[in-house]
This record gives sequence, C-alpha cells and structure tokens, in this order.
Amino acid sequence: MSMILLAVQDTYGTVLAQVGNPTPEAPPGSEKILQLVRYLTWFVLLSGICGIVYAGGKFAWEKWTGGGLESPKMVAGAMIGGVIATSAGTIMNAVIGT
Repeated sequence: MSMILLAVQDTYGTVLAQVGNPTPEAPPGSEKILQLVRYLTWFVLLSGICGIVYAGGKFAWEKWTGGGLESPKMVAGAMIGGVIATSAGTIMNAVIGT
C-alpha cells in the first residue's frame, strides 16, 4: 500500500503526518446505476449501427439519383462517434489511472 506524505514538516525536517491511500468503494445501490450505464452503452452502440446503415442507404440513393453527396460525411461522423463511444471506458480508465 502506498502512502501519501503530507508536506507538513517541523524545523528539524521530520514529517508530521502520513495519510494512507484509500481504495475506492462503490456506494450502496450503485448496481442499479451500473445497469443503467450498461443499457445506455447498448443503446449508443445500436444507434451508431442504425446511423451507419441509414447513411449507407442514403449514400446509395444519392449515387443512384445523381444528387449531391452529403452522406459520406454522415458515415464518417457515425464511425468517429462509434469509436469515441466504444473507447470511452478505456479513456476514463487512462485518465483516472486504474
């Protein structure tokens, strides 16, 4: 267990206090919140897949009718959003340091 040293020293240079590094503990009732987060993650992934399918269909329609091509931006946006959504947990673990 690592210790956090406080920067409180007397005139002789001895450390006056040490504080232990506490381990995180989930609060009571946190299982319901984690279940909600899992549901939201599933919904985000499903909506990303639907967005890519819709943009792909629109891209095919624009190619077929010869209209302006705006759907490749939609496909790229949905893919970038999907990458960010799926890597959010990894990014948070890297930031928090666990």
